[in-house]
This record gives sequence, C-alpha cells and structure tokens, in this order.
Amino acid sequence: MRVSENVNIVYYEKLEELQQLDFALVELNLYLDTHPGDLQALQQFNQLAQKYKECMQQFEMQFGPLMNFGHSYSRYPWQWNDTPWPWQV
Repeated sequence: MRVSENVNIVYYEKLEELQQLDFALVELNLYLDTHPGDLQALQQFNQLAQKYKECMQQFEMQFGPLMNFGHSYSRYPWQWNDTPWPWQV
C-alpha cells in the first residue's frame, strides 16, 4: 500500500468519526429541545461537542479546512481549492 493510499484511509476514517459525532450531536440537540431538564443528556451533549471540536481541529491540521468563510483556518498556500472537499466524499 502506498503512502497516499494510507493517507486516504486515514482521511476517510477521520471524516467518518466527525460525521458520527455530528449525527449524535444533532440527535441530542433535538432531544434536548423537548427535554431541556435532562442533565445527563446535556452533559453528554457538552462532552460530544468538545470531542467534535478537538477532532475537527485535528482533521483540519492534517487535511485542511472543513468550512469556508472564516469558520476554519488555512495553512499557506491557500487550501480551500484542494479537493476533495468534505461534502464530495
């Protein structure tokens, strides 16, 4: 297996981890909309939100920005035109 193939595997694994965290956060958000007093769900939401931020920062450091318009930083040279973009995979 070549190095670029290993990078692609890690890219997809990290992106899938972010998608799983995002899904869980959306579901907890919807649940908390109807159960705002559920402390355990709120704690779980906050823990996952922190983990999501950490995973996103690690992903962006390794593979480039996930979002544009000032939501993500870019290294030099400008990375936003590098493909594939996260929504293309």
